[in-house]
This record gives sequence, structure tokens and C-alpha cells, in this order.
Amino acid sequence: MQSPAMSLITLGLNHKTTPLELREKLAFTPQNLREALNSLVKVSGISEAAILSTCNRTELYCALHAENHADQSTVNSDDQQLIEWFSSFHGLKAAELRGHLYIHGHKQTIRHAMEVASGLDSMILGEPQIAGQMKQAYITASHEGTIGQLLSRLFQHSFSVAKQVRTDTAIGSSPVSVAFAATSLARQIFGDLNDSTAMMIGAGETIELAARHLQSQQMKNIIVANRSLERAQTLAQEFDGQAINLQHIGDFLHQADIVIASTASPLPILGKGTVERALKKRKHAPIFMVDLAVPRDIEPEVASLDDIYLYSVDDLQEVINENLQNRQQAAEQAHEIIDEKVEHYLDWQRSLVAVDVISELRSCAMDFSDQVLQKSLKQLTAGQNPEDILTYLAHTLTNKFLHQPCTELRKAGEEERHDLIQAARRLFIDKSPGRKNN
Repeated sequence: MQSPAMSLITLGLNHKTTPLELREKLAFTPQNLREALNSLVKVSGISEAAILSTCNRTELYCALHAENHADQSTVNSDDQQLIEWFSSFHGLKAAELRGHLYIHGHKQTIRHAMEVASGLDSMILGEPQIAGQMKQAYITASHEGTIGQLLSRLFQHSFSVAKQVRTDTAIGSSPVSVAFAATSLARQIFGDLNDSTAMMIGAGETIELAARHLQSQQMKNIIVANRSLERAQTLAQEFDGQAINLQHIGDFLHQADIVIASTASPLPILGKGTVERALKKRKHAPIFMVDLAVPRDIEPEVASLDDIYLYSVDDLQEVINENLQNRQQAAEQAHEIIDEKVEHYLDWQRSLVAVDVISELRSCAMDFSDQVLQKSLKQLTAGQNPEDILTYLAHTLTNKFLHQPCTELRKAGEEERHDLIQAARRLFIDKSPGRKNN
């Protein structure tokens, strides 16, 4: 049973507070995460621990045997121990982390966990991947036995909040990455994409992300065109697609319903003449084109061709900016949900104070019942009148249950402890099943 005096604390850093080169040094790997968890719970004062480590954040969620972390804004001795452990584990000095860490006390830790799970603290507002990463952090900590009642409840509560935020708000409904925006526009033009072919020009991170979005829509075929055929082949294999060299784009362009380009070429790769020839082979079936490159990969004149839908990165940015505004409005609704759920968690934690008392009260009542029942059974076996035995049972139980409360209430009256007297009335009289309504 957890002590209700325990409190929560979060020590962390993220993309807003720490540059990439330092985040890399302070990340936990799957290989050392279990070792870290078991080491962390051995730090003085820490009873529970979970670690969330992604490319954009590293956070330690801990339960402490302390009552002074309600909402502190200054670093105390317990926090300093945590900082020392964190830096030491990664072979750094605590001074190197100065200015990059944030520390959340009890109530703010509850709020922060819910905001993180809901994607409100992510680099891309509302992104859903973080909830899955938090679940993995919870599973790992559970498997290692470093998570207990307080953190378990916090993570489960956060997952429930994240689900409600995604259900009750539009936080994830509008694309806010160029790759996702490009895919969404393609769906608007073609509807289902399972009979379509996409040509991806380039093989970098943006093209890979766009290909993943297209694959999630059951894209029929993906052609990857890149200056390095080897790199094109590596990416194409991930999507069961086809790899070609850039110089062969003209031979395959007529197969493509969708073209997404993002290379580092200083000059356009796809010209108006090549596109015209492809349209002729397609009998002027439309092609949706997205040029995500700066400088552009597709000649602007291509947009003048009939049956060509060409979007530049600036065109998509307008869509993204509008969608970001939609997400910001949804985020305000999400924060209202979180405000309510933080109080629900605190109500649950406050209720833990009564759990031990309830358990002891029930145990005492059962002891009383067993004593009186055993004596009554002996009387029954001895052949005494059953009606007399039932009367004895009822009176004796009543007297045993009420003796100590009545004694304390008389004492409370003598000491003018009106709060105890009112509490007794509320507990035993006002809501009593035998109480008649006046």
C-alpha cells in the first residue's frame, strides 16, 4: 500500500530546452534502459520510476517519499540527487545540463504527463506517436518492477485522457507536416489510393515520410527515383516498390498518378516537355504533383498544363498554417479536458488517506462478528431458544460496534469537538438506511 504522503516529480529535457547534440548524449537506449530504471529506484527517496526517451525528449517520472514537491519552482536536495544521477549515468557533469532541464512538482507532473500523452507538448502539435512511446515506457517500467500505484495510475490516466482528447477534439484531424499535407491532398483528388501509382523523386527523410503516409492509404505501387540507385533500392524495398535512376524518370512518368519531389538538386529535374509526353501516353489522365524542394524540382511552367495539379511547398504551407490554427483551437479544448482530469487524479490520490482506515474498520467489524457468531452457534448447538439467540446476537453486535464511537463522542462533547460530532452524524445518522425522512 502506497503512503498518501508520496509525491510525484518529473525531471526532463526536450526539443524546446536542449539542442540535438546534447539530447543525443542524454537519450536512453533499449540496451541501457532497464539498467537505468533499476539504478534510478535505488536513488535515495525514490520509490517508483519510469523513463520516457525519444528523439525529442528524455524524461524521468518518479514517485518520492516526500511531501514538499507540490509545485516547487526551485531545486531542492532531492532534485539535485536526481540531476546528479541523470548526468552521471550518461558520463556528464551536472553543470553541463544547467539551463536545459525542467523540473515539475507533484501537480504539474500530473498535468505534464497528460499533455505529453495528448501530443500537446510535441514538436508537431497533436502528433499521435508520443502516446505509443509513453505506453512502451510504462510497459518497460512495469516489466522491471520499478512502477507502483502512483505512477501506474498516472500513466493509465494519461492514456485515457489522450484518447478522450483525440475523440472529443480535432487535435489530430488536420495535417501539419508537408508530407502528410501532400498525402491528404492526393486523397482529396483521387479518393481511394489503392489503384494509384506514386513516383517519389528523391530518397531523403521527407520523401520517406510521404511514402509511409501513402503506404498507410494502401497505395497500389510506389516508384522511387533517385540519383543514387542504391539508395532508391533501399527505400523502395521498404514499401515493396520499384527503384529507378533519375535519368529514367521520363520512361516511367506516364505510370504515375501522383508525383512527390524533394531533392537537393540546384536545377529542376522534371520539365514541361517530359510531363507533356507522359500526359500523352496517359491519354491525359490527371497527375497530382507536389514539389517540396527548394530550389524547385519541377519547372513552374508544368502547372499551366491541363490535367496537371501542381502544388509547391508554399502552397502546402498555407494548408499547414490553416490546419495549425485548427489544432491550436483544439488544443485549448484539450487543456480544458486536462484541467478536469488533473483534479480527478488528485481526488483519487486524496482518497488513499482513507483506504487504510476503511481496511482496519472492516477488519475490526469482522472480528466482532466472528466472536459473537461463534458464541451464538455454541448456544444454538446447546439447544437454547433460537429467538433468544438471535436477540442476543443483534444486541451484542450493536453494543460492540457502538461502544467505542459512543465513548469518543461523549469525550468530544466534553471537549467541544463539534467537528467530530458533525462527522459522526454524517457518517452514521443522516444517510443511515434506518433513518426516516422527515
